[in-house]
Amino acid sequence: MLHSWLMPEGRYTFCDVSLPVPLDQAFTYRLPLSLEHRVRVGCRVIVSFGPRKLTGVVVRCHNDEPDVATKEVSRLIDAEPVLDEALIALGRWIGSYYCAPLGEVLRAMLPLGSEIRGGKVYSLTDSGRDAARQLLLDAGAEDPVAQVLRALDERPLSAGWLLKKFPLADKTLRTLERRGFVFAEQVVEERDPLRAASEKLRVSLAGEASGKLNRAERELVAFLELHPGSHNLKEIEDLVRGASGAARSLARKKILRLDREAMVLGGFAPVRARHDLNPAQQAAFATIRAAIAARSFQTFLLHGVTGSGKTEVYLYAIDAVLAEGRGALLMVPEIALTPAVAGQFLARFGNRVAILHSAFSGTERTEQWRRIRRGEAPVVVGTRSGVFAPVPNLGLIVVDEEHDQSYKQEETPRYHGRDVAIVRAQAAGACVILGSATPSLESRHNAERGKYTLIELPGRVEARPMPEVDLIDMRVEFLETRRQRTFSRRLLEAIGHRLRNGEQTMLLLNRRGFSTFVACRACGARVECVNCSVTLTYHRRDRRMLCHLCGYAEKVPSACPKCHSEQIYFLGTGSEKVEAELHREFPEARIARLDRDTVHGRRQFESILSGFRDGHFDILVGTQMIAKGHDIPNVTLVGVISADVGLGMPDFRAAERTFQLLTQVAGRAGRGNLPGIVLIQTINPDHYAVRLAAHQDYAGFYQRETLFRRQLAYPPFSAMASIVIRGLKQEETMRLSAELFQQISRAEGVRILGPAEAPVLRVKQDYRYQMLIKSPSRARLGDLMRQAQGFARERKWPATALVIDVDPISLL
Repeated sequence: MLHSWLMPEGRYTFCDVSLPVPLDQAFTYRLPLSLEHRVRVGCRVIVSFGPRKLTGVVVRCHNDEPDVATKEVSRLIDAEPVLDEALIALGRWIGSYYCAPLGEVLRAMLPLGSEIRGGKVYSLTDSGRDAARQLLLDAGAEDPVAQVLRALDERPLSAGWLLKKFPLADKTLRTLERRGFVFAEQVVEERDPLRAASEKLRVSLAGEASGKLNRAERELVAFLELHPGSHNLKEIEDLVRGASGAARSLARKKILRLDREAMVLGGFAPVRARHDLNPAQQAAFATIRAAIAARSFQTFLLHGVTGSGKTEVYLYAIDAVLAEGRGALLMVPEIALTPAVAGQFLARFGNRVAILHSAFSGTERTEQWRRIRRGEAPVVVGTRSGVFAPVPNLGLIVVDEEHDQSYKQEETPRYHGRDVAIVRAQAAGACVILGSATPSLESRHNAERGKYTLIELPGRVEARPMPEVDLIDMRVEFLETRRQRTFSRRLLEAIGHRLRNGEQTMLLLNRRGFSTFVACRACGARVECVNCSVTLTYHRRDRRMLCHLCGYAEKVPSACPKCHSEQIYFLGTGSEKVEAELHREFPEARIARLDRDTVHGRRQFESILSGFRDGHFDILVGTQMIAKGHDIPNVTLVGVISADVGLGMPDFRAAERTFQLLTQVAGRAGRGNLPGIVLIQTINPDHYAVRLAAHQDYAGFYQRETLFRRQLAYPPFSAMASIVIRGLKQEETMRLSAELFQQISRAEGVRILGPAEAPVLRVKQDYRYQMLIKSPSRARLGDLMRQAQGFARERKWPATALVIDVDPISLL
């Protein structure tokens, strides 16, 4: 039943707008007469907020006049709501559960930013106009201040126009604004679709040519009359001079029609032929199909070993949902997996598939979102934010690799995509499939408690054997060779054997860069980031030192910045160094590297991965991007350069992450007709996470890890939240932390650890102090978080000083 404030009928004088600002409240605006019948809940509007213009979402329409003066809504963007009642309700739940302002939640739910253009418009003040006239008389024509003032004296101008016209306008405008001669107004407006690049537009005749046309317009109309149909505007420009400007002019006269070029989805993984399900897969599908047919909410935990055919079960389940006339959503953890999965879905479901992830441009994401909204694509493949896709009549959500930590957003709103998917499915009466070879402890615990239905796929498809996994103790390797080496002798021998046999190898090191840090032999100092409490990583290809937290970069030092000694040295190994040493060991090998330094977008990732899949590379080196989801039959060797990278992290989930990463990457070997082996180099061969990963023993790891979690009351045996207080001054940040602790420490039924310095004390110039709060009651924990927020508001803390992360994945 719709609430009264959601009813579209009627005439309203006011609306409450949720804005993307760090204030958890809606703001009331007056509706102009022309919009009183048109604005509805879920529409976007442009409103004034202080000196700025912001885009917000209408969350209530009413006739209750507020006690304070209100501003008018500047513009209505959407004729129809872009968020329906269910998605707004989901946004409210996210805001409440994760302690995030609703406006920032709704902004994260809508990938439509490419439709809006923002900027500044400069105008002269009264004093500026008086000063301008005097200055224009005294200054020369080439004076930059005079040039800007002369232009602004005629009319207000945008910052973009001024910067394009006058090279020194940026500095000049700052000076004039500081002196009170000009003021800047933030403007937001809908982007003109006719301003898109020519290669993105298609042109066709829309009506009879009439009126006076210039030469280019006449030639373009004549061309289209001789060649009926739709044409790419960029291609016509080569045939008709001035076609671009003429087409836009004729489109405004309604003589031509300009449409955006349809996005082509392709270049994905080769498609496996549809095959019959084996008995284990068939049993899993039958259980899921029964729930789909019943149209009831149910969550399934599909625990299948690597290579067990979970994707085929997903495809059959989606077929069943489509047969019921409902939609389906598949979530994958990061852009690395999308091409591998999307190829299968495009082959099975054709143009009924839409793809949503951050590697697409804003315009591409908007186009895909609109297709989903119109009901043209009932099957959606997306990453974390894909959980908000406006799929009509949603019947199934699949969360692949549900354990992956990239489902957790690390910025406001700090939601977990897997958990939001379950809440959304429950409201829609849909089914959820959580798939993984290494389920998170929380999900497996929920299955044991009966909240989820556990389905297991214990073996690989076609009875293929699991890969043989061996541990290589690098301590013994050092004692026997007396050399600190990146590769053990056995791993080098195994790589050489694959090269001779025409087989492929994947090597994992979950650390970017060439060397981890640079230090001075004389004084021991390390080269650190100026903004963060971390060392800079050496990237040899770019010839720079880089901070992986804030992006700060500087030149590689030739001497110690503290004692000026030239005795500096490089320590640690990253994926770039692994690649370089492989070239030295195997000069004939064709080697590719896949990490965030070599991949800056979807197409680069697809190019590297498809090249490896097609046999153009013998060895693929990478970080965790190569560990999950890739099915490359010719890979018979997987090597882990160091299994110990994550074990030393100050985080209770360190062992779980290590076990999951090692198990997942081991599953890339032996997925074809040839058996595979996995070699794991480690200095901790007796650590239970490493040892049990080598045996592919999830049950043993779960039993061992849950014993530790239960004894110390860590999730899944308690609800948990992290509070971080941050600020530019360390003493002030410590004081705020102590004040907040005194306020919340009296709460009953919770345990507070801290406040203490965060594991990384300083990030992006902010000092950080942390408290961890554990409670057996989620409701009690939520109340305490809201109490902390209320305390910060009462004391008028800066809006960014308090960071609350409910169900944190990382404690760094």
